Amino acid sequence: MANVLEVSDLSVHFATERGTIRAVDGASLRVAEGETLGLVGESGCGKSVLALSLLRLPPPPGRIVGGRIVFQGTDLMTLPEKRLRHFRGRGIGLVFQEPSAALDPVFTVGSQIAEGLIVHKMMSRAEARAEAVRLMNVVRIPDAGRRVHDYPHQLSGGMLQRVMIAIALACRPALLVADEPTTALDVTIQADILDLLRQLKDEYRLSLLLISHNLGVVAETADRVAVMYAGRIVEEAPVRDLFAAPKHPYTEGLLRSVPRLGEPARSSDGGRRRLPAIEGSVPDLTRLPGGCSFHPRCPDVLSECRTRDPRLRPLTAAGGDPAARQVACFKHHDPDGRPR
Repeated sequence: MANVLEVSDLSVHFATERGTIRAVDGASLRVAEGETLGLVGESGCGKSVLALSLLRLPPPPGRIVGGRIVFQGTDLMTLPEKRLRHFRGRGIGLVFQEPSAALDPVFTVGSQIAEGLIVHKMMSRAEARAEAVRLMNVVRIPDAGRRVHDYPHQLSGGMLQRVMIAIALACRPALLVADEPTTALDVTIQADILDLLRQLKDEYRLSLLLISHNLGVVAETADRVAVMYAGRIVEEAPVRDLFAAPKHPYTEGLLRSVPRLGEPARSSDGGRRRLPAIEGSVPDLTRLPGGCSFHPRCPDVLSECRTRDPRLRPLTAAGGDPAARQVACFKHHDPDGRPR
């Protein structure tokens, strides 16, 4: 299956008074045609910066300092700004994390859905307005013919997220990037939004990059998972393989911290049972530790972890797909890349 997106060694830095923040630090990932890739990690690990950088729109004062972003065979890093605009919305659609901040409060939601169609000269204004109503129906907004004239403040959080999905779908992109699409929504609305994304992915034959810190959301939605830590992808695997047998110590720690049905709520002494936590804290991105960024928190740290930087390398059985499972950890490869 061909890849719709291939990101190689992408680095995004922020110059600050405290030093350079390496928000994305040599990250690599791929999304195949028709698949859903889940991108997971703790808050502050660089997921949202990576998402915006796919369209060369890192938040100021961030700048892309290296790497390749190949979308449907075109390296977006080589394009002039004028040509790049063709891919924003039309090739890659982005569902922002906070729709209330992303939508303009002084324009109706219908006009904001229609805007991309007009800008990309895909429809006339009248046709775009009619398409906005149709898209609002597609994303399950009731009474779309009337609500198309509403302003963002007149809609609930769940409705605003549906508007954002409609905007992202308007130009029929090949890839939809959904950045924490269920954040701040109650559980029932979260389920509706995830069900909607699954339906639209099939109906519109989309590829989906789903960014979340919620492992449960990723487990029920993604085909493959990429795990991000301190700006880097540290593990990538099919979703079932990763949840059944994580290989990177950071992934193991994330999965241990997820509550499970059937586990007692209280410990043997009657106190409230605490979930296992990863020791330590996420490193300061202006002063990353030498070697593997995770080594100060790792229970399996080796001597080379303190001085050498592990690369993302294949981890497969003989005869398997060499790209199916990858991990950046010296537990599985020596510093020269040989399997242990």
